[in-house]
Amino acid sequence: MEETIHHKKAFGWAARDTSGVLSPFHFSRRRTGEKDVTVKVMYCGMCHSDINMVKNKWGVSTYPFVPGHEIVGAVIEVGSKVEKFKVGDKVGVGYMAGSCHSCDNCANDLENYCPEMVSNHGSKYQDGTTTYGGYSDIMVANEHFVVHVPDNLPLDACAPLLCAGITVYSPLKYYGLDKPGMHVGVVGLGGLGHMAVKFAKAMGVKVTVISSSPNKKKEAIEHLGADSFLVSSNQDDMQAATSTIDGIIDTIASPHSLLPFIGLLKNNGKLVLVGLPEKPMELPLFPLVTGRKIVGGSLIGGMKETQEMLNFAATHNITADIEVISIDHVNTAMERLLKADVRYRFVIDTENTLKSAFEI
Repeated sequence: MEETIHHKKAFGWAARDTSGVLSPFHFSRRRTGEKDVTVKVMYCGMCHSDINMVKNKWGVSTYPFVPGHEIVGAVIEVGSKVEKFKVGDKVGVGYMAGSCHSCDNCANDLENYCPEMVSNHGSKYQDGTTTYGGYSDIMVANEHFVVHVPDNLPLDACAPLLCAGITVYSPLKYYGLDKPGMHVGVVGLGGLGHMAVKFAKAMGVKVTVISSSPNKKKEAIEHLGADSFLVSSNQDDMQAATSTIDGIIDTIASPHSLLPFIGLLKNNGKLVLVGLPEKPMELPLFPLVTGRKIVGGSLIGGMKETQEMLNFAATHNITADIEVISIDHVNTAMERLLKADVRYRFVIDTENTLKSAFEI
């Protein structure tokens, strides 16, 4: 592949079909435009949605597909009109690669809800070219969709903040669940759930973890700092906690019953869904109507809020609990992630392990 004035050579791992199996892939990225920064990818987190996309679970994937939207690295080139970054800066790139910049959402720093939002993988830029994610050696991004990584955050453990972190930070703020003294529930103690516990505790709220796994109790309370723990299948415990929680962040990515969680809410309580099950779920209306309760959703966060979240994380020393893997471990890691066999986020060491893959 010739490196031309229009393209840069890039190398990563891609899925070729719905088997979702990843293997080495040579491709090209656009050259650094006047408002672009080119980033050497050093670490990339592995999100549950990466699995849904490589296997086309949502029916929108195109192949070859390079996943990865929890990207951190160093700026190696800047366009002539870039204002916010310089070569050597430590930066993050999340889920978004573009938006229209002219709708109400974009005008209000809510690019994540722009109807023309472009995702960083398996999507199309405005010029029709395909976007490829962060399981790769370099990334080219418009500076608007790049954030500064504060100096005191370790790059590997802050990579998941670019998706898992902002996905729970944003609804805690928007739905008013960040007020000290409030009682917030977190359903599911995985990549998103463990971040929700950390952010909520840093905001000064009381946190109850709700999980189907009794063996996570010690971890939730002693390691992550949760105040209490409920086993979702324990009817007595769930009954005893009825109407005690102000708001719940539900991170489960598979179909499940909402009824038990709605029951935990106080009147006027809010159940916020941030997981994306592949099938529709039932919504029981009686407990909603009789308690003036809300079921809401939330999708990542805008760029301004993503930077705010990283700064908050730096102030409170919040990072993800991670297991660092080499790029050639990604297929095994995806199988383990499906079984929830990770505490709590895989992060790929692209800087040190992609080089050797060139020999393949």
